[in-house]
Amino acid sequence: MASFVTEVLASSGKLEKEDLSSKISKMSRKVEDTKEEVCDMMNKQYSDFLPSLQQSEELMVQVDEVAKEMDVLKNCIETEVQQNIHVSVAEYAKLKQQLEKNTIVITMLEHLKEFHSAMEGFNKALVDKQYVDAANQLERARASVDSLKVWKTSQLPLLSALSSELTVQRENLIYHLGDEWKSLVIWRLPSSKEPAGLKSFLKVELNLSHSEEKPPALLCCVLQALAIQGDLQHKIKLFSQVLLKTMLKPLVMYPSLSVRVTEQQGEGTTMALQCLEESPNEKSTPSQVYSKLLLVLSTLRSHLLDVSIGDKKLSAILGELIWEEISQCIIHECLLYSIPTDSSQLETYNTVIKETEEFEKSLKEMEYLQGDSTELLKYARDVNCHFASKKCKDVIVAARKLMTSKMHNTIKITPDYKLRLPKLPAPASELKVKQETTKDEMTMENTKQLSAWSLCLPACRISESVQQLMELALNTLCEAVGSSTQCALQLFFTVRNIFQLFYDVVPTYHKENLLKFPHLAAIQHNNCMYLAHHLLTLGHHFSARLPQPLSEGVATFVDMVPGFRKLGAQCFLAQMNVQRAELLERLSTAHNFCNLDDEDNYIAASKAVRQVIHQLKQLGTVWQDVLPVSIYCKAMGNLLNTAITEVIAKIMMLEDISSEDGEHLHTLCQTIIEEGPLVFIPLAEENKNTKYQEEVPLYVRKWSSFKELVIVLRANLQEIVDRWADGKGPLAFEFSSSEVKNLIRALFQNTERRAVALTKIK
Repeated sequence: MASFVTEVLASSGKLEKEDLSSKISKMSRKVEDTKEEVCDMMNKQYSDFLPSLQQSEELMVQVDEVAKEMDVLKNCIETEVQQNIHVSVAEYAKLKQQLEKNTIVITMLEHLKEFHSAMEGFNKALVDKQYVDAANQLERARASVDSLKVWKTSQLPLLSALSSELTVQRENLIYHLGDEWKSLVIWRLPSSKEPAGLKSFLKVELNLSHSEEKPPALLCCVLQALAIQGDLQHKIKLFSQVLLKTMLKPLVMYPSLSVRVTEQQGEGTTMALQCLEESPNEKSTPSQVYSKLLLVLSTLRSHLLDVSIGDKKLSAILGELIWEEISQCIIHECLLYSIPTDSSQLETYNTVIKETEEFEKSLKEMEYLQGDSTELLKYARDVNCHFASKKCKDVIVAARKLMTSKMHNTIKITPDYKLRLPKLPAPASELKVKQETTKDEMTMENTKQLSAWSLCLPACRISESVQQLMELALNTLCEAVGSSTQCALQLFFTVRNIFQLFYDVVPTYHKENLLKFPHLAAIQHNNCMYLAHHLLTLGHHFSARLPQPLSEGVATFVDMVPGFRKLGAQCFLAQMNVQRAELLERLSTAHNFCNLDDEDNYIAASKAVRQVIHQLKQLGTVWQDVLPVSIYCKAMGNLLNTAITEVIAKIMMLEDISSEDGEHLHTLCQTIIEEGPLVFIPLAEENKNTKYQEEVPLYVRKWSSFKELVIVLRANLQEIVDRWADGKGPLAFEFSSSEVKNLIRALFQNTERRAVALTKIK
């Protein structure tokens, strides 16, 4: 009985195995047939574009049935294998491998089915304008294609066709979404050929679609579909660029532009730029800018941007795109020009800071802004720093303008001239000293006082621009008094930069004129001495009233004084060298004063002397009332001395002077003696110049020598010997014995009397 049961069971198992094998074979053939039919159908629809709706539906049903049969067969085989694993591992492993291969094919067929159904759903949703559903269906189809690409064993020929179809349908969806966007958001812009300006911006309009809902439901669908397809960022970026260029920035830059918002039944909401009236201000005030921008942004949010995309509002996305650029525009086109130019106005700037805070608060409420204070608010709050920077920039610009202006507009400086120093609050240390001063101490002062004119500038003329430059420096230092430490430091060193700029710019900018015109060279000399004079005490006047570390000795200009004195001296000396060279050039045409008995030579020498006198008189007139008297006399004396020294040298070089030549030389030299002092006219009042004309020997070193030479030219031998007076006479003080002997040999013939006279000159 037991063996019978065993045989029955064995026979049963064997039959079941054989039945399973045949079933798997049949199933494999069925799977392959189904695969071929599905691929053929997909090729026809997505590659060859042949209509086969009924056939495709039947195939989809067939795929489902085969999949179910496969599941049943799989369960059966797994159960059988588990029961008989010790008997037929190899056989069942082979069957399982075949089954897994079939499973892979079935999975691929299911992905193809999923792709097909997703595309069908996409087409239907697109026709019904269900854009969110269409975008989701397209994403399903994309996921199916991506799954097919994952299988390394899949070499479906139609995979490229499916990918192409997916790309085409995505572009189709984007195109439809773009059309819907254009119908909901309509820009009217000026022609691109028209130059950007106030008139062109008046043609800008933005029309937002009409709907009772705000924002419209269709707009929400379009935006969400764009987000699903990953194209929303690009679309909003393009919108933000047009918005910035044609509406937001012009509203900041043009104070006369404003926004007109109109809502009309059936036409939607329209925002347009309009010009109400010509604004007297060149730049908009911050409150005007903020109010105009908030009107635009609030209208956009209520009609367009109040849509959630994921966990963010669309207004937040737009805000990220436009905020940096529009905030920089507000800073450079509005806030920069609202910064006070005077420290007394700084307190009133708190209003602007509050307006900026309210502006940012409103933007945060509308979700355009995230987080804490931005660069805009930081800029407004740093008003002290910006005030100092703006003030410094304005001061440097004004100073440079003064330095490059014409120098010949002058004002008279007298010894009693004083800088108009403002009244400054007394420093605490000074008040303390005054309180401790007693009456006894007040009487302890030296009875001998310095003259009121001690350390005063001599009378002269300086450029009006230099006086204005000094006043600019004083006003800037006054701004530094009472300012914050950072602000005071900036302003103080800006004043130093003003003077350093003068030192570098003026000699370079006016270089050609300073060499060409002696009048300007004299003025530049005076300008430098004027600045050096006041720089000595300028720092001392303000240092005690400035914050630390300026009050501890840093605030000084004394180190710049030697440089300015040297600059003025070099400029004037350069002009003196030019004049000296011209004098020598004129005297070079006198043919060395030889053979004056020849008429041509005498005319040339006489002309040279007249030209020298004329040049000196011209200089005397040009420098009159410009240079300080002492400098004037030294300069004119130096030039006259140059001419006289040259004449003396030329005469002393002559080896033979006839009596007629001597007369001519005497006449020419006498002309210089008579007219030379007349070039000393430092003052405009003629009667006051006599004193300086009488003091010519003080300023012309060779004047006495020249007068002695003139006497010798008409003197006889005895008179010359008498003036020598054994080396103690006036002639001996001016000339050496060898020079006098050479002069005697040139003037007199070789006689016994000349020989006797020469022996006495020793």
